[in-house]
Amino acid sequence: MNSTTTEQPIIQFQGVEKWYGQFQVLTDINLDVKAGERIVICGPSGSGKSTLIRCINRLESVQKGRLLVDGIDLTAGGPNVDSVRREVGMVFQQFNLFPHLTILDNCTLAPMRSRGLSKAEAEERAMKYLTRVRIPEQAHKYPSQLSGGQQQRVAIARALCMSPRIMLFDEPTSALDPEMVKEVLDTMIGLAEDGMTMLCVTHEMGFARSVADRVIFMAEGRIVEQGAPRDFFTAPRDPRTQAFLGQILSNH
Repeated sequence: MNSTTTEQPIIQFQGVEKWYGQFQVLTDINLDVKAGERIVICGPSGSGKSTLIRCINRLESVQKGRLLVDGIDLTAGGPNVDSVRREVGMVFQQFNLFPHLTILDNCTLAPMRSRGLSKAEAEERAMKYLTRVRIPEQAHKYPSQLSGGQQQRVAIARALCMSPRIMLFDEPTSALDPEMVKEVLDTMIGLAEDGMTMLCVTHEMGFARSVADRVIFMAEGRIVEQGAPRDFFTAPRDPRTQAFLGQILSNH
């Protein structure tokens, strides 16, 4: 991908709209994300959060507006999509590991296939990132032998093995038992400290407070409010943001 100047946003949504049939799921999304910026996206269920980040690696296509990732127009489609996907790592709610492959093989498959790494290079890289997420000793086990928190950390390591410039997290802790949430969030905090561009859909407000450069609140397919965590949590302006925060913070 082109090495653009730091002033150029790495992700640009320009008037993006998306429908599922008659239902409009994203409405007039305008958002610039700087390289190295850490953004937490929150909002009630069905507000379009997951759809928004899934557009960034074209798991979802947009019907109107433009979406540029590192200067490449994703709305144009074609070979652009593959070049962008190689630079965007994604971690899902469900871990999406291949159950019949060992942890090591889960991590080496994509780098060998789409980055052209040799088996030795891919395994070296995989062990580096499994060590990074603090589970190198699990390399030769299968996903079913690991806890949920460990599997999610493998999913993060697997994404990192592609050396992405951008990491997307779609509610990465929502399928985990409470005691496993912290280990995954700690892993993500470590990544944030490395300066990785991150967009994370989550209800973990403590994570948003400590890691995010910006918190975005969505409702009914729109970006309703955004700001630095301090302003967002202490002085939310929109009544919907106030109601959401009142509800979610009282539950924690």
